[in-house]
Amino acid sequence: MRTNPKTSSRIARRVRVRRRVRGTDERPRLSVFRSGKHMYAQVITDTAGGKTLLAVSTLSSDVRGELEKTANVEAAKRIGLAVARRCKEKGINRVVFDRNGFIYHGRVRAVAEGAREGGLEF
Repeated sequence: MRTNPKTSSRIARRVRVRRRVRGTDERPRLSVFRSGKHMYAQVITDTAGGKTLLAVSTLSSDVRGELEKTANVEAAKRIGLAVARRCKEKGINRVVFDRNGFIYHGRVRAVAEGAREGGLEF
């Protein structure tokens, strides 16, 4: 069975970065995943065994109604704003950004910028 070299390279980058990036209760990890059709973002605390505190995606009911397309930079920015809004509701002000092995460009960057505009500190 063959593996896609892009995927295996991304996983290697993710493992390398994850050695340093850890989410705590005071500063959880904002992890981003992008697929061909959708964007996903999770806020995770690693001290409690990798517990997901909240998750937002282009499939979420509150975000999906606002979007014309789900795989563009505008949709990614909306995901970042939605994550920031939900984090504020839970009392989270600071996070560690985890790009999950993806290059910090395009949709991944738009999620980070949207979260910053929403009031999260990195």
